Amino acid sequence: MFVRPNVEKMQAYVPGEQPVEGGFVKLNTNENPYPPSPEVIRALLAEAWGALNYYPEPGANAVRDRLSERFGLERDNFLVGNGGDDILTITTRSLAGEGDVIAYPVPSYILYETLADQQGSRRLEIPFPEDFSLPQGLFGNGAKLTFLANPNSPSGTLVPSAKVKALAESLPGVLLVDEAYVDFSDDNCMGLVGKLPNLCVLRSFSKSFSLAGMRIGYLAGPEELVAELSKCRDSYPVNRLSIAAAVAALEDYDYMLSNVAKIRRTRAFLTDALTEMGFKVTPSQANFIWTKAPAPGAKEIYEKLKARKILVRFWDRPDWSDYLRIAIGTRGQIDALVSGIREIIGVKNAT
Repeated sequence: MFVRPNVEKMQAYVPGEQPVEGGFVKLNTNENPYPPSPEVIRALLAEAWGALNYYPEPGANAVRDRLSERFGLERDNFLVGNGGDDILTITTRSLAGEGDVIAYPVPSYILYETLADQQGSRRLEIPFPEDFSLPQGLFGNGAKLTFLANPNSPSGTLVPSAKVKALAESLPGVLLVDEAYVDFSDDNCMGLVGKLPNLCVLRSFSKSFSLAGMRIGYLAGPEELVAELSKCRDSYPVNRLSIAAAVAALEDYDYMLSNVAKIRRTRAFLTDALTEMGFKVTPSQANFIWTKAPAPGAKEIYEKLKARKILVRFWDRPDWSDYLRIAIGTRGQIDALVSGIREIIGVKNAT
């Protein structure tokens, strides 16, 4: 084989299903069901008639400047990339080499496993307790890099920022707090940026800003660390259209907040509806819920929903196989989901 031995042995990350044919209610990849701000569309149209024959500004400084204004930090506290996954890749590439330890609690975002295996790093996977509080074994773990998805995926649970601060203070390596879903939650760690030398926060425009298709995310961290991470980014990681979209989205922040409020209300409705049908729902601070399915079981419910052209996320893994992860769609989409589940499990529709 021509590839490195660790690459030959590893399993590739498998994203959620993207159906080719239309007509699906798509609740499997945590996308925002609402369109982006009209200001984003106007910015994209203007940029499309602009200088697309020229490279974009390498550092996406227009985005970094808006972020610095929004969060009261400096431009040099931010690194912008091609989606949150690109930021995760840059961070892993920069900080962890072959044989180094990468730590994270489990269950969590499966890409962390993939990135560690790409580097030939050693994975330290520490199980969450039943309540999804921080596992004690994560503190002082000695890893070069620790990932913490907060809110976590697939559970949707949130660790309070004070606990995250204590975790970072216990670590000799870098703690990357993955806040891809944080706009749907009640707490966040952006206020810790710059106060701890080893703490970085990752965020994405994919979820709350409805820009999953534009692929843009960013990291906030200490200026010195961000400068080092920037050495491992691509030459032009973010295209002109994505930069224009992100700037416009940040300038119409209230539009995003209004969609977040709708999703939070629908999340509460779905949680109550599933609980009434016998599902065990983990309290969520994200734009999805993770739920343990009653009979006939998660796999059969997933398959029968798919036959009805409703997609939810099911993993055929021993530790996750009783669970479904369901993204929060529009109220109409969630009504269709609830009706479908009632038919599958034999519960009469509410009158």
